[in-house]
Amino acid sequence: MHLSSLFHRSALMHADRPALAAGTRTPLTYAQLQARVQALAGWLRGPMGLQPGQRVMLALRNHPSYIESVLAIWHAGLCAVPVNAKLHPNELEYILRDCEARLCLSQGELFEALSPAARSLDAVRVEDVESAAYAKAASGPALALERRSSQELAWLFYTSGTTGKPKGVMLSHANLLGMCLNFYADVQAVAPGDAMVHVAPLSHGGGLYSIPYWLHGALQIVPDSGGLDEDELSALLTHYERVSLFASPTIVQRMVRHARQNGGPPPGLRTLIVGGAPFYVEDIKEAVACFGPRVAQIYGQGESPMSISALSAAQIADAVATNDDALLGSVGYVQASMEVELRSGDGSPAALGELGEVTVKGPTVMLGYWNNARATAHTIVDGWLHTGDIGILDARGLLHLKDRSKDVIISGGTNIYPREVEEALTRHEAVQEVSVVGVADPEWGESVLAFVVLKPGAQVQTQDLDRLCLASIARFKRPKRYVFLDELPKNSTGKVLKRELQQRALSIP
Repeated sequence: MHLSSLFHRSALMHADRPALAAGTRTPLTYAQLQARVQALAGWLRGPMGLQPGQRVMLALRNHPSYIESVLAIWHAGLCAVPVNAKLHPNELEYILRDCEARLCLSQGELFEALSPAARSLDAVRVEDVESAAYAKAASGPALALERRSSQELAWLFYTSGTTGKPKGVMLSHANLLGMCLNFYADVQAVAPGDAMVHVAPLSHGGGLYSIPYWLHGALQIVPDSGGLDEDELSALLTHYERVSLFASPTIVQRMVRHARQNGGPPPGLRTLIVGGAPFYVEDIKEAVACFGPRVAQIYGQGESPMSISALSAAQIADAVATNDDALLGSVGYVQASMEVELRSGDGSPAALGELGEVTVKGPTVMLGYWNNARATAHTIVDGWLHTGDIGILDARGLLHLKDRSKDVIISGGTNIYPREVEEALTRHEAVQEVSVVGVADPEWGESVLAFVVLKPGAQVQTQDLDRLCLASIARFKRPKRYVFLDELPKNSTGKVLKRELQQRALSIP
């Protein structure tokens, strides 16, 4: 079923229940939110002139308008294109061009930064969700609900591969409904009276966590800060009851520290749903010791969101109590509607307990990459999604990840692709070549380390390299450290040996 029909169903069933709140202010009810959604959909299809199937980019910080805008986009028969608000304007412009969006919704200083890029493109409008025009549109004429196919494109999420070039992951309404059903089966049930607070970016997996909550009449809460402020989050978890949140391991670590410094966890926490980066055994134990049996874990990708494997809060708590480190060191059991096979280098199935690439089949697997048939054919083979992750399945059915073949650096739950950082640094006239790797970071999980080879006789200050990065890529992608070498280690074909660099990084004080 199309998600617009499902939200309409929820609005009828839960009309007077709270649906969407900004901080601790009085929330919109489902009936009020539905009225705004229908009016905004009318604005998109009317004054904005959009036609069913067209794309709308969302360059927004976490804000209540994010959730209502996505619902309005779907009600209007359009596709949402969420982007990280921290991206550089050049990166946003690339995505605008590639997805051929006709409208971008933004806000405040992001609106000011994006407008010049959009003006360079034909037929792209940028509208500010904090403007009087948007407020007027949210109370304008309603667009009636239309019957639409569940196979229509709902969510076009841009990720990157080994080349660093962003690719648009195409997810249908059916994909996202399948994701919700897996969530209910393997992570947690949701009912009216439950709530989800959004501290992780809504432009990433966090945004998809809104769906299983509004589908069952629960409340969405967006902090006033738009992100993680430990004092603010603690206050929200005291003000509201039965609140869950999606969190990267970095967020969990910060929450544990705050709880210990402030007399324990707040009373309203229901479940911490952890994903987006490696969650180490000792960190899991610390989280359970602090919060009790309220820590769950999921493993997924943008290409199969939230839906490859999972461990419920009860399973993790039991494993901590019984010292089952094998379970805690895994990413859980394959989710209910999914199939997982591990494949050897020649594509044949790996034996039980043997290393192989994780391949996935099921209702959440993407339709493909936007306008990129070659990448789609390489990633989805005979219906199986090739994740690029290396792991094993053990005799208990637990999936253990051992490596990532794509060299992606995951810092604070956000993907950083070495190639784009390397390309930024090699623009400096003194730089001959660069290789970027991820290194362990106690706060962020991983941070960026750049190995740099200078041209003969050249010199450069690290501040100059920082400025070069900030001119073309987002600040969070900038290397935390630089190491200067005479040459990079390479194999006989000239390929840089990144594994050797990662080993070398371990010995750097």
